[in-house]
Amino acid sequence: MNIFDIIGPIMIGPSSSHTAGVVRIAKITSKLLGETIVKAKVYFSGSFTTTYKGHGSDKAVMGGLLGYNADDIRIRDSKNEFIKRKTDISFDTEDLSEYHPNTVKIEVTGESGKRISVIGCSVGGGSILIRRINQYEVQFDATYNTLIIPHNDISGLIAFVARVIAEHQINIANMKVFRSERGGKAIMIIETDQLIGKEIINQLQSNSNIFEITYLEPIE
Repeated sequence: MNIFDIIGPIMIGPSSSHTAGVVRIAKITSKLLGETIVKAKVYFSGSFTTTYKGHGSDKAVMGGLLGYNADDIRIRDSKNEFIKRKTDISFDTEDLSEYHPNTVKIEVTGESGKRISVIGCSVGGGSILIRRINQYEVQFDATYNTLIIPHNDISGLIAFVARVIAEHQINIANMKVFRSERGGKAIMIIETDQLIGKEIINQLQSNSNIFEITYLEPIE
């Protein structure tokens, strides 16, 4: 723990948990979608259910979906930007008590029809934990360079991915694999100490058992 974990991030207030953390979860959701958002549904759980309007969590979601950082003053006007872009967004509550008390689920649809559902927890001081992507239970905090690799659950694929990354002298800090069922669909979350270049992503993507890869640099 460092001093910034105690005092919280530089941000548009009023709450690091209810504002800054929510911005980061929404920004990750937008990056996972990877295209212009035309529709969004947001579900607040736990303490968010009674405070999300007063603490600006709704504006924080919209700001994050627009790609803003937690300290971006434009968050305050994010609702008007959504109206300007004619983006359909709705807010509701849902019981997600199996996760952290500060949890939000964001479902977004892109202009191509692509859909992404993300569940994230704002765990304090602006820190977050992504707990679900679509049907996959996951766990990462977006503080590292992060590769998100959905794939077929087959023998040898993890070794292939690790070999490609090692060939480029990239050090893996953390690696976790989550699957829906044995032999079904799975997802790798790989956190690295160095940036991941397009050459690596293209090399990985050439494997027919790997689906669309998302790369996240550390989220501010």
